[in-house]
Amino acid sequence: QLQLVESGGGLVQPGGSLRLSCAGSGVSLRNYIIGWFRQAPGKEREGVSCISSNVGSTTYAGRFTISRDNAKNTVYLQMNSVKPEDTGVYYCAAVRSQVDCTTVVADEYDYWGQGTQVTVSS
Repeated sequence: QLQLVESGGGLVQPGGSLRLSCAGSGVSLRNYIIGWFRQAPGKEREGVSCISSNVGSTTYAGRFTISRDNAKNTVYLQMNSVKPEDTGVYYCAAVRSQVDCTTVVADEYDYWGQGTQVTVSS
């Protein structure tokens, strides 16, 4: 059974950077599409970016960059030039698939982590 654990959240000043990690255990993430989602207070969960399992193609995410290290069974979300509106709980999710991910839709993912809080404030 695949388990996902996010880490790296915290308090960061506007304009700063943060790197979130999503570590998989129990199963290799190699054959999974991994997506990052976030949920701001009082808002619905929204997709941020995803990375495919094969060649690691990704969706465009502006100031954020998603990457994967299969040797470490971990996917990262590098957040640069963060803004207060980036505040929220960030989740990673996984779905076993060999196709390229082109959209980040929560209903398409089967496994979820518990989330990590990101707060952007001065």
